[in-house]
Amino acid sequence: MAHVLEKLFGSGAPDGGSRAARIALAAIAALAALLVLCNLGALGAAMGELRLYLGYGFIRRALAVGTLVALCAALLGVTLVLKRYSMIGDGLSHVGFGALSVASALGFVTADSLPGFLPEGWRSGIAALCGRIAGNPLPFALAVVIALAFLILRISERSSLRGDAAIALLSTSALAVGVIAASLSSGMNVDVMNYMFGSILALSESDAAVSVALPLAVIALYLLFCNRIFAVTFDEPFARATGTKVGRCNLLISLLTAITIVTGMRLMGTMLISSLIIFPALTAMRLFARFRDVLLCSAIVSVICFVAGILLSCLWAMPAGAAIVMTNLAAFLLFTLIARARG
Repeated sequence: MAHVLEKLFGSGAPDGGSRAARIALAAIAALAALLVLCNLGALGAAMGELRLYLGYGFIRRALAVGTLVALCAALLGVTLVLKRYSMIGDGLSHVGFGALSVASALGFVTADSLPGFLPEGWRSGIAALCGRIAGNPLPFALAVVIALAFLILRISERSSLRGDAAIALLSTSALAVGVIAASLSSGMNVDVMNYMFGSILALSESDAAVSVALPLAVIALYLLFCNRIFAVTFDEPFARATGTKVGRCNLLISLLTAITIVTGMRLMGTMLISSLIIFPALTAMRLFARFRDVLLCSAIVSVICFVAGILLSCLWAMPAGAAIVMTNLAAFLLFTLIARARG
């Protein structure tokens, strides 16, 4: 088994690997055709069930917001992977979980639970503010994740800690804070579990407008500064020599990544959102080498895998985030086989 995997995905002899990949692709195609022919009735019933699901508002909201988030993640993922900074997505997702857990815990703060030496007006005002944050935690989580993204960048640039060390330091600390906040307030309740692993039901109608506006802003800013991001991605010293504000560009990349992470956490979950950044870029790089081609392929793969994952999660009652990750993994393996078959 290990020998076969080495031939398919490893760096063994090109001819042997190509032949094995062609055989594997042919077997996959034959198996897929056989499954379709043997299950035409089931496929028809599944299509009818999908049309029924698409009639629900929460499914349409999930598809609209998730498609935009997947597109943002694909664009940023190419840049982050090429800069060897892809783990920032995983780190910021842990920070997002901590922020959302703290926001949920603030809902248990009342005026009576605050220290008695505070004036009555202050205690009432603080309790009311905590209630508003708990009722709408998205702005609070967004502010915290953006602040931590900037802090990670500053630490990696101006201290002896490397980027991955700074990410690990802050992300694990934020995750620990989130676990403590959840355990001290209400434990791992349904909302916290939805934040961790994602749920298509977690996106409320009140959040839909904000969750659509933020990805649109990310896409617009990325396209506006695409040339500068390209220069900083491939050669920071040369970009700095040509007058590009490298520091500001890196801050912009961190800002866009933080917004994408927070917006997608409701659907993908904080534990899985980073896969939406990493998988499409790595998948596209199996077949393409030019930056523009990789960007386009990554965006297409990300959107298709997201929509397929959402629909599969509806049909098979799976967590949305896990279904989307598995479709991305299948796409990565398929592109790898195609690349090996091409030699």
